[in-house]
Amino acid sequence: MTDEDALGVRLRPEIVAVPAYKQGRPAPADGFKLSSNENPYPPLPSVVEAVAGTLAELNRYPNAGGADLRERLAERHGVEVDQVHLGSGSVALLAQLISAAAGTGDEVVYSWRSFEAYPGLVTVAGATSVQVPNRPDGGHDLPAMAAAITDRARVVIVCTPNNPTGPVVTAAEFEAFMAAVPRDLLVLLDEAYYEFVTDDASVDGIPLLSRYPNLVVLRTFSKAYGLAALRIGYAVGPAAVLNAARSAAIPLSVTDASRVAALASIDAEDELMERVARIAMRRDKLRNALIEQGWDVPEANGNFVWLNTGEETAAANDAFFDAGLTVRAFPPEGIRISVGEQESVEKLLEVTADLVRNLPNGHPGKRLG
Repeated sequence: MTDEDALGVRLRPEIVAVPAYKQGRPAPADGFKLSSNENPYPPLPSVVEAVAGTLAELNRYPNAGGADLRERLAERHGVEVDQVHLGSGSVALLAQLISAAAGTGDEVVYSWRSFEAYPGLVTVAGATSVQVPNRPDGGHDLPAMAAAITDRARVVIVCTPNNPTGPVVTAAEFEAFMAAVPRDLLVLLDEAYYEFVTDDASVDGIPLLSRYPNLVVLRTFSKAYGLAALRIGYAVGPAAVLNAARSAAIPLSVTDASRVAALASIDAEDELMERVARIAMRRDKLRNALIEQGWDVPEANGNFVWLNTGEETAAANDAFFDAGLTVRAFPPEGIRISVGEQESVEKLLEVTADLVRNLPNGHPGKRLG
């Protein structure tokens, strides 16, 4: 059957119109993949050994409820077990929570540009996106987001540090925001890059849960813990809200391999956080080097940096690829570059030096003076 034959099938037009999520281009065999915000370090031997122990029971359904992991996380964060919910990555949890709270005729408010999956998740739920432009520095304009909330709004998403631009939401900014939004509006604080944050002023969502009964915090094991391939994340928040998310979840979507790997990673956390600290140091050095080259680079608190390449984004993306580097391009806005192996930095800076020299004066990605 051809695509033309399938046109007779009645599909939701808003879904057909949404571009499917696409991963970044794979890196050349001798290149570096800097497009997906992955942890460049290989998994720890202890984590690999723990996962290997689950392979003998691939014929069995997983313990998807993950009571052992939920208990471990609940103890760590000082909450009850029913205040922790597992999902196949934080994006799956976002989908569940949006679907649980918003449907046809409802609105979901978020900053833009932010995580590229947000628009699709909102559309699939049947709701309408309300996108509030980022500040010039790439951060969230929380007062503008609060002002955009109408009586149709059911969910607001706050991403800190913001993916793909990098700035955090400060604790003071978030407190003022929560005071301005309705108490019955679900606030999703997406902290997928929490462990990489080095700005002391940044908000820390989980300790705030006792103050805000409409707040849910999202975290993941994909980035800092290096478990991107296994897809495991968690939400912490009010039990009633998370019970609704569980009702919206695809059953049995958390595998034993991912659950066991997460537990093993918590056991090896000291070693993993040393890696995170090295990545954060490499990120800061990379950002400083880009600024010295003449780039205007936003504050970076994830495991990536942002280049505001504007109309030159597609050409810049090709230049990186030709040099053996895959990056994440968002034409016509900019390029997100993951902090990868140390060996990738020198090659990366060679490309960026050439690119910034060719940017016209007054370009938004170029520093004045």
